[in-house]
Amino acid sequence: MPSAAEAAGRAPVSWLIATFCGVGHFPFASGTVATLAAVPVYLAGWYAGGDAAVAALALFFAVSGMPAASALEKTLGYHDPSEVVVDEVAGFLFTMAFLPLTVWTLAAGFFIFRALDVLKPWPASRAEKLPGGWGIMADDLVCGVMGNLIIHAGLWAGGWLWR
Repeated sequence: MPSAAEAAGRAPVSWLIATFCGVGHFPFASGTVATLAAVPVYLAGWYAGGDAAVAALALFFAVSGMPAASALEKTLGYHDPSEVVVDEVAGFLFTMAFLPLTVWTLAAGFFIFRALDVLKPWPASRAEKLPGGWGIMADDLVCGVMGNLIIHAGLWAGGWLWR
């Protein structure tokens, strides 16, 4: 099994994308750390171009993450390596897409996404069974969409309750 340095040398672009520039090598809770590292990406996207920029970033990380995750999985030689965290970045961005930027939505997005990613409710549990990079990415993308819908429902219910 190659080391992280060997994996980075064999597939440098895939390594950069899949590990989110090395964040995936954090010694513990790399998924949570990657989600936290995605917050500034979300904020930069939001301030640069609002909903359209956040959606574009989510799609960029989802589309580039699938082949990068596949390549790093193949290079490292084992299924769904913990070093691959681009799925958390994309999933969090999907959670936050088309939501108003407030401290509350940001906190809700972070915690709801992490809870869904850990619990893997259906259909995320089914999506993670897909092969290679598809399975690595799909469960987090499903969790991201689910988190987004939960927050939207909460915002709608909150607005309805306070009328």
